[in-house]
Amino acid sequence: MTTKVEKSVVVDVPVSVAYGQWTQFEEFPHFMGGVTEVRQLTDDRLHWVAEIAGVKREWQARILEQVPDQKVAWAATEGATNAGAVRFEPAGPGSTHVHLTLEYEPEGLVEKVGDALSIVEKQAEGDLERFKAFIEERGTATGTWRGEVPGTAGSPTVDDAAASRGDSGKAGVSGKAVAAGAAVAGAAVAAAVAARSGSDDQRSEAADAASIAVPPPPPGTTATTTGATTGAAPVGTTATDELGTPVVDADDIPPGDLTRP
Repeated sequence: MTTKVEKSVVVDVPVSVAYGQWTQFEEFPHFMGGVTEVRQLTDDRLHWVAEIAGVKREWQARILEQVPDQKVAWAATEGATNAGAVRFEPAGPGSTHVHLTLEYEPEGLVEKVGDALSIVEKQAEGDLERFKAFIEERGTATGTWRGEVPGTAGSPTVDDAAASRGDSGKAGVSGKAVAAGAAVAGAAVAAAVAARSGSDDQRSEAADAASIAVPPPPPGTTATTTGATTGAAPVGTTATDELGTPVVDADDIPPGDLTRP
């Protein structure tokens, strides 16, 4: 199942400035929550590293079309399956309308529960707001690339990222996934149950619980599970059951999504 996200923001800088800043892909970690690294490999190839809701993902993306001051469209070629486009249009004297279209496929329990709670959608909205604050405060772009990548991509979908399917995002579940995944899943279940039965107050409390971010376990602690395992233990630790018996080695967990604007 795929999910589509569309978000927009008006930034109070000219189109050339907004577009110019967006072409500085390696600067994305300054305003994109969860993005830890972007490396530009070639004019049309990017390598991404991100962590959202305790899940670390890596992927490579190819720019399918890039038109100065108008558009950047991309699709993943390996790793997390996603595709989309960012468009830039004048919004009045000295202002720019930035419109993001993103489509992605969540993988694994943690990402699917996060998808149900619209985590990526909220992340995209926050990223655009942070981009607005970043460029408006500067007033000028940190750099710009006026080259063009020819293409007729339109608004790419996950079908354009078909090559990235099946490799589990090129990364495993991070140590935070035990706490984040279990907490998010538990909150989602509680919200679903309350939505079907119970008082208005119970439904409200469950909805509030689903929106609370649970902090990760302190570094160096041991993740403990009851019954089935819910994710990976922090790096260098071993998940145990109630009796202290090792359940799974974090290094043996098979590999486990963000958006590339």
